[in-house]
Amino acid sequence: MAFDESRLTELQGALREKMTANNEIADSFRSEDGAIIIDSERKAAFDTNMGEIKEIKSLIDSMEDMQRVSDWGSEAPIESLAAVASADQAGVLAQVTVPTGVKSLGEAFIGSDEFKAMMSRGSGTMDSPYNVKNLYEGDYSVKDMYSALPSGTPAAFGTVQRDPIVTQQHRRTRVRDLFPTRRTNAAVIEYFRMSGFTNNASVVPERVSSAFGAKPQTTMAFTGVQAPVRTIAHWEAAHRNVLADEPQLRSIIDNELLYGLRLHEDYQILSGAGTSEDLTGILNTSGIQTYSWSAGATLPVKDTKADAVRRAATLSFLAYYEPSGIILHPNDWEDIELVKDSNGQYLMAVSIVQGAEARMWRIPVVDTPAITEGTALIGSFGQGAQLYDREEATIRVSEQHSDFFVRNAIVVLAEQRLALAVKRPESFVKVTFDAAPS
Repeated sequence: MAFDESRLTELQGALREKMTANNEIADSFRSEDGAIIIDSERKAAFDTNMGEIKEIKSLIDSMEDMQRVSDWGSEAPIESLAAVASADQAGVLAQVTVPTGVKSLGEAFIGSDEFKAMMSRGSGTMDSPYNVKNLYEGDYSVKDMYSALPSGTPAAFGTVQRDPIVTQQHRRTRVRDLFPTRRTNAAVIEYFRMSGFTNNASVVPERVSSAFGAKPQTTMAFTGVQAPVRTIAHWEAAHRNVLADEPQLRSIIDNELLYGLRLHEDYQILSGAGTSEDLTGILNTSGIQTYSWSAGATLPVKDTKADAVRRAATLSFLAYYEPSGIILHPNDWEDIELVKDSNGQYLMAVSIVQGAEARMWRIPVVDTPAITEGTALIGSFGQGAQLYDREEATIRVSEQHSDFFVRNAIVVLAEQRLALAVKRPESFVKVTFDAAPS
């Protein structure tokens, strides 16, 4: 069957028309609050066009294959590279003739569908890169080659074994785990913090002399507070080829960037300064209660760190809030778990492990370096404070940074947005392990 060049031209024109139509439909899509709004009829037309584009492209590829086979069959045989090498007495490869009729790279690029689609839209950016085809697929068949035969020992050849990258161990428990989180679409959370409460509830007589009994008044004081949504983010640079060739490396970069967000999130929840772009952490919120370990020095039996934590929990109970979490530095948690009695037996009743959850005094424990050694926090997480997720942690990739496009480099960016509202500061108690009672 003869090759029909006019039919190929007709199919290419139809393909361009479909692609132009789909580009016009795509331009009508709009974004609202991070969501893509698409008209159902236009979406259906877009999908129909995509199906036809794939079918036409398949026909074009088949016809181009026929044309290449026909062109190859009509050319004179090319002397093999092996024959040229064996005939050259000096050990240097002779000149190899490049087949005639081969397009230059520039000609092939100008004639590509990707370039023509860009020009038809009047845009300066290509939707997809132009891929240079290899020797057997036609278009661009000039390749680099040695001017001399390879040298070296046979030991230079063989299969390379590459062991997987060993990733760092991630922190098992997080401060966030103590919070029931909420979603928000706002940039600022406004709330009222109760700053004073005088409970005058009492029994009331029906009558006092000739007058009905008056009810006592309870007083409450509120303070308006704002909790702005803050962004936590960081990025890493990588070469496009490395991420394309090493999927495991891409996965590690994504996971480590997300893990880095979680580490700093824990720090912000606890110790954010509340200035500049910091959250106001619980430990820096005015109105939280405090307790010092040295306060147990006057007791008949000197307090341990575990005793100090329990006494701090009592302060939260007395504020009518039940503690739901204890946050300790790993070194302080080690001191508590290693406490022994006079016989050298561990006091395991202090620390009870149920499954994967550590507890002390029936309260869940999070041991984390996010809190300073020598400090502990006990409180009613979820009731006394609330986390709001504006945007959950995400990974984005772009080459639009500095000169990354021309360097074939990309940016991998991780970020999240959240707010923290400490509504009842008195439900939290900061413990200071200032000095062992003596």
